Amino acid sequence: MLTEVRFVIRGLASATLFLCAAITPAQTVDQSQSNTQRDVDVPFVVSAPSVVRTMLEMAKVQKQDFVIDLGSGDGRIVFLAAQKYGARGLGVEIDPKLVETAVEDTQKLKLGGLVNFRVQSLFETDLSPATVITMYLLPDVNLQLRDKLLQLKPGTRVVSHDWDMGDWQADEMRVIQNPEKSLGLEKTSKVFLWVVPARLAGRWCGQIHKENEAITVNIDIEQRYQELSGSLSITTTGAGSNKTVRKIPIRTNLVGNRFVISHGNQDITADADDAGLTLFADAPRPTHIAGIGANPLHGLPFLFFNAVLLPEPVRLKRSSDCMNVKAATVR
Repeated sequence: MLTEVRFVIRGLASATLFLCAAITPAQTVDQSQSNTQRDVDVPFVVSAPSVVRTMLEMAKVQKQDFVIDLGSGDGRIVFLAAQKYGARGLGVEIDPKLVETAVEDTQKLKLGGLVNFRVQSLFETDLSPATVITMYLLPDVNLQLRDKLLQLKPGTRVVSHDWDMGDWQADEMRVIQNPEKSLGLEKTSKVFLWVVPARLAGRWCGQIHKENEAITVNIDIEQRYQELSGSLSITTTGAGSNKTVRKIPIRTNLVGNRFVISHGNQDITADADDAGLTLFADAPRPTHIAGIGANPLHGLPFLFFNAVLLPEPVRLKRSSDCMNVKAATVR
C-alpha cells in the first residue's frame, strides 16, 4: 500500500506507483551513509500521478538517464522513471521506514536492476552521476541546494514540484490541476524545470584563415544563471590590411551548453565543451518584403539577406588577449 500522509523530518516525495504480485528475495537497504541527525523538517506529502508524469515529461527522461529523487519517500518517482522510460534511478530519503517500504516495493515490481534507495541526508548526497534531479522540498531547502545544483554537469535537468529557486528563473513552468492535493487551499500544482547552464562568462577569441583573408571572432559574455548578454565581434582582414568589422549584441538564454544568437534573418549557434566554444552560422532564412505583390516584380518574391559571413565553424578559446589568439581547427 502507499505510505499514509504524515509528517516526518525529511525531504518530500513524488510520483506514481504500480505494484506487481511477484516477490523476489529481500534487498538490503543501503544505509552506509545514513545521517542519524535529522537535518530538514518538512512534511512528507505524496504527489498526484499527474504531477509525477508532468515532472518526468518536462525533464524529457529517456532510457540513458540517471534520475536522483531527493526526498524520495516511498520511491514512486524513480519507480515510474524505470517503468515508463527504462531509466535508472536513486531515491535518497532520510526516514529509514520509508526506505524500507520503497525497497519492498522494488522487489514486488522487479526493478532491482534499475533502482536503488539510500538512507541519507540530501545535503550529503553525491549528485554528480545524475542527469535528472527531482524534488518536492520547501523553498528554503531549494535555496540551500541551489549552488550545489549549479555545479552539476551542464544540461542536467532539475525538476521541482511547487517551489522555485529564488532568482534562478525556471526555463519552464507549468500549472496543472491537482484535485488530490492535501496541503493548501489551491487544488493546483506548479512544476518547475531548470537546465543547468555551462559557465561561460568572460571573453572568447578565435580565428579562421581563408585564402587571402583572416576572420577574427571575439565574444564578450556576461552571465546570470542561464541568461547571457554581451556582444559578438567579427573582424575580416583582407589583402592590404582592409578591415570589415561587425558587432552584434547578445541577449539570449543558455540551454545547457548551447546558445543561439539571432541576428536579422540568421541564427548563430554556439556549443560549449571542454575544448572551448564552437561557433557556426546557420544558413540565412529568406525574408520577403511586405507588399511585394504591388511592385514591378509582379508578385515574385524578392529575397534579401543580412548574413554573417563565416565560411566554416570557428573554435573559440577563453582569453583576455584576443590579439594573440591562434586559429584552431574544428574537428
